[in-house]
Amino acid sequence: CMEYFASNFHWLEESLGHVEDDYVLFDCPGQIELYTHLPVMKQLVEQLQQWEFRVCGVFLVDSQFMVESFKFISGILAALSAMISLEIPQINIMTKMDLLSKKAKKEIEKYLDPDMYSMIEDSTNILKSKMFKKLTKSICGLIDDYGMVRFLPFDRSDEESINIVLQHIDFTIQYGEDLEFKEPKECEEDKSALVDEYFQDHVNE
Repeated sequence: CMEYFASNFHWLEESLGHVEDDYVLFDCPGQIELYTHLPVMKQLVEQLQQWEFRVCGVFLVDSQFMVESFKFISGILAALSAMISLEIPQINIMTKMDLLSKKAKKEIEKYLDPDMYSMIEDSTNILKSKMFKKLTKSICGLIDDYGMVRFLPFDRSDEESINIVLQHIDFTIQYGEDLEFKEPKECEEDKSALVDEYFQDHVNE
């Protein structure tokens, strides 16, 4: 289906039109192979850029899936793979925060801005095989070396959480650049403080 879509971009061009300040959302399929080793999504990105659209990828990961170190490492590798494959700015979102228990929210806080060396310790303590310990250490080292994957929490019941995510996306594509320049509310310097505030508010509820 996606390959057929990629061979018929003229239909997409006619459907999109060229109205100034259009904000277009593509709700993409979830099959990871589309963003890792198949060219279809890359072709879509390149075509949109040729039409002078500013493109930003938003990579969604289910927070309920990410509450264990091994699953988190898998998720972060998938996000990194998509970033490398598509070669566009990417915002990584941890979704469904509102569905987590209080205990899970406390656990998942460390995954939003991860310390991969801590992940190595958490993972290797479970593993008995020296070979898998070495592999896990190498993978965590690779992720830490790139240092490009950070997650924003998304809680659909929290308007502030939604606004923070939207601000990051707007800033990335410089949407409404003729308006007053604004940086995302959650800059790298104060990101951890805002994340702490988010969790403090929600864990206390």
